[in-house]
Amino acid sequence: MRRPIGVLAGLLGLATLCAPISAAEAAAQSSAVAAASCRVKVAKPSLTNALKIKSFATRRNCDDPALLRIRIKRAVPGPDPVVKSGASKNGRVTLTLTCKPGTYYAVATDYRGGTSKSRAVRLTCDPASTPTPSPSPTGTSTPTPTPTQTAPPPSSGGSVGTAEENEVLRLTNAERAKGGCQPLKHDPQLRAAAFGHSDDMAKQGYFDHTSKDGRSFMDRIRGAGFSGGNAFAENIAFGQPSAASVVEGWMNSAGHRANIMNCRYNLIGVGVAKNSQGRIYWTQDFAAK
Repeated sequence: MRRPIGVLAGLLGLATLCAPISAAEAAAQSSAVAAASCRVKVAKPSLTNALKIKSFATRRNCDDPALLRIRIKRAVPGPDPVVKSGASKNGRVTLTLTCKPGTYYAVATDYRGGTSKSRAVRLTCDPASTPTPSPSPTGTSTPTPTPTQTAPPPSSGGSVGTAEENEVLRLTNAERAKGGCQPLKHDPQLRAAAFGHSDDMAKQGYFDHTSKDGRSFMDRIRGAGFSGGNAFAENIAFGQPSAASVVEGWMNSAGHRANIMNCRYNLIGVGVAKNSQGRIYWTQDFAAK
């Protein structure tokens, strides 16, 4: 049975310089930038461990309050029906509903002109099968402060990661060698970010590149203390019982394989965590530095 996997990739944008401006111009531009930075974000529907469809929407960097509405829609021939909707003035709204097999997507609107639409994903309502998002670009992000993660100790003195995590690394490097790529080095900060995400998904019962608190994979990487770098990516998976099976699953998926076989990356962090039922969550964070 197919196990759930997820992939995300991105490049950092280059810094730019601008000419000096007056105080009045600065104030006007600051106001314009604040308005422009206000964004509505909506997560694609995903399947929780309780077999519920879940999505959420947020308003980020918004100074003015506004009603935020989210609608989960089911893709069908003809007009797509809204299967559930909700609204809040608190800047975040979450919806859950009983899963019925089908293709779903979410749309959010804040009634100040901000809108966002998620990818459409097919949900089978099987806890061992979750949609695989395609790689998508991301710009430079400002990390949200995050609490220090408590990771399990490395398997041996001086090494990075547990034996299981290092087996994922070994198998990943074996695949890269077939394509002529240099081996990835296990970076302790990337490993902290990867384990933190696997552990968070396991404890809170979700499966997504976006954390429950809205952090992106770049937020987590920067929050773990990783600096510099010019390209990043993330692979996630849930339910595979071994390092061999999860690497095989990733290699059989075009987006995940592209991350593994990208010779530009030279650093990796692998994080493995189990939930209370013993199911395993896997995360790979890649970086070029």
